[in-house]
Amino acid sequence: METGVRTDDSGFVFARPDGSPIHPDYFSQTFDRLLAKLDIPRIRLHDLRHTHATLLIKEGVPAKVVSERLGHASVAFTMQVYQHVLPGMQADAAATFGEIVFGLQD
Repeated sequence: METGVRTDDSGFVFARPDGSPIHPDYFSQTFDRLLAKLDIPRIRLHDLRHTHATLLIKEGVPAKVVSERLGHASVAFTMQVYQHVLPGMQADAAATFGEIVFGLQD
């Protein structure tokens, strides 16, 4: 682990030295304990994942790439979950199209 070289072929990204999986709740509980020590608003570890995806979509990263990063089974599912990002993006897309086709700027 310290060298960055995988020493087993368990397939787990986060594993114990013997290759066995670490229960996902361990990460959430550790994160919660760390936040409790700090004077910042409480957020869930999962909120960081949601923020990550939302920012990528808002910055124009292709939905397929975002979907793969999140491990979703389909791009359609990703877009359904993150469709709240699209309204502002639609206006941006229309403005960009106007610039390309008509040379218009806001």
